[in-house]
Amino acid sequence: MNVTEWNIPALLQLSGGYWAACALHTGVKLNLFNILQDNAKTAEEISAKACTNARATGMLLDALTSLNLLVKRGNTYENTTFSAKVLDKNSADYAGHIIMHHHHLMEGWSKLSEAVTIGGPVRGSSSHADDDMQRESFLMGMFNLASLIAPLRAATIDLSSCRSLLDLGGGPGTYAIHFCKANPQLTATIFDLSTTRKFAEDTVQRFNLVERINFISGDYHVNQVPSGFDAAWLSHVIHSEDAQGSLDLLRKGVDALDPGGILMVQEFIMNNTKSGRPFPALFSLNMLLGTKNGQAYSEAELKEMMEAAGLSEVVRLNLDLPNGAGVMLGRKL
Repeated sequence: MNVTEWNIPALLQLSGGYWAACALHTGVKLNLFNILQDNAKTAEEISAKACTNARATGMLLDALTSLNLLVKRGNTYENTTFSAKVLDKNSADYAGHIIMHHHHLMEGWSKLSEAVTIGGPVRGSSSHADDDMQRESFLMGMFNLASLIAPLRAATIDLSSCRSLLDLGGGPGTYAIHFCKANPQLTATIFDLSTTRKFAEDTVQRFNLVERINFISGDYHVNQVPSGFDAAWLSHVIHSEDAQGSLDLLRKGVDALDPGGILMVQEFIMNNTKSGRPFPALFSLNMLLGTKNGQAYSEAELKEMMEAAGLSEVVRLNLDLPNGAGVMLGRKL
């Protein structure tokens, strides 16, 4: 979406880009890629299994074919190598959870003008959703995303001197898992809501790390956070809070550390004029839609909050991703 010079065709492509997204979301929601996991099928055969209208299903399949997510031969459709790898639920690389999370966000985005007018949320928080499917899409969607990033973070952040890690608001524990995999001496604790426990424990068990990673249920807004750690990791939790809430959460993270321990914050970081990469700025709008006071923060804002929370030597690590995700690190005094 980084367009150096706008023109009408580029603008219209941006304006109608949700059409393709909706086709993908619908294909995942209706499990079409799973239906095609074994062999090619006609639209009629697929619609019979999906309990959908045959004519409309054929139109959707043609759209997915035009997006190179399916292959059409004669009157039959089959998965591409890529879609079989990432859109089939039986694949270890299944990315459908984050796609369904995006699907659940779309209704809120359609009300952005209302959110800007009233200055507050127009949908509920995904992490606290009452709907089981929506909550699973959020938690396992975060697992989808983190599975791409966590191995890179674990390979480049030196935790060789640390024995214990707190993954604060760690969701399914993806980062705790990969930090422990990269550091054989490390144990970890995931601290998150009780509704997250099943997803975290299942994920930890999948990686055979149940003896090194435990889960403690709690709400970091109201419950005491466990302490005695060499390192604390806060990945994409600060953006749900206002400045005071972020500072309070950072102080809880600092209190969880032994003297000399390190605290790491991963966020979509805006530049200091808040005019840089589009994704952090758009993500900030996503927080407007679903939280009372959440937003994306600039590097200077995060540094100021981390220092106010009791951290010294606060730096931004050279680990940025194209979407603006970066890591800030500080040490407890």
